[in-house]
Amino acid sequence: MLSKSQIGFIKSLHQKKYRKEHGIFIIEGIKSIIEFIPSGFQIHSIYVLSEYQHLLPELPSNIKLFEINSKDLDKISTLQAPQGILALVHIPLQEKLDLTVLSTGFSLVLDGIQDPGNLGTIIRTADWFGFKHIICSPNTVEVYNPKTVQSTMGSLCRVKVVYQDLPELIRNVNIPVFGALLEGENMYQTNWGKSGLIVLGNEGKGLSPEVIKLIDRPVTIPGAGLTESLNVAVSAAIFCADIFRNLQK
Repeated sequence: MLSKSQIGFIKSLHQKKYRKEHGIFIIEGIKSIIEFIPSGFQIHSIYVLSEYQHLLPELPSNIKLFEINSKDLDKISTLQAPQGILALVHIPLQEKLDLTVLSTGFSLVLDGIQDPGNLGTIIRTADWFGFKHIICSPNTVEVYNPKTVQSTMGSLCRVKVVYQDLPELIRNVNIPVFGALLEGENMYQTNWGKSGLIVLGNEGKGLSPEVIKLIDRPVTIPGAGLTESLNVAVSAAIFCADIFRNLQK
């Protein structure tokens, strides 16, 4: 059984201000937790129902393991239907982004994405297609939001996500900057080359005016329907798939 203070502490991490204060976030589900254990992230503690404990690999000695009951799990979980196991993970210190690394391939740049599920899906998509970096504007939803973390399905431990002023970033890179815009080049006729930034905008407003001014390669996803726009996570998947296909040639 967990103490009231333990339950209170974990429940506080449902909120951004306490995640930031304590430098800890929550992940749930056996698949995600198993992927995080050998990663560069430091796991603080794991809380598990007895029937799920046998699914865990041998844990390093620095990870605290608590066997709990379903009543306590219901109290600390962020999910309506808890998945039997929850872990607390230390938020890594954000390192200064090495711009030279960006010139070795393609990276996604997110300008004001607000939906945590969209961000999580984009991270998972980036991982599938081998994109190693995602750069977010400061007003993009927090990557350690529980809904974001859940949507990544463990991919967060392999994709580096940083937050940075986007105009400053774009001005300092020496690679093509592709922007998802309605009035752009047909993406299927685009020469992607070997490296670049793929900039995607807010779900409702698109790219910010400050960022649009710095786009040197506007591109669009052609379509035949009447809908106004695509979901940003869907757009990211289409761009990643086409870039990946071209890199295989």
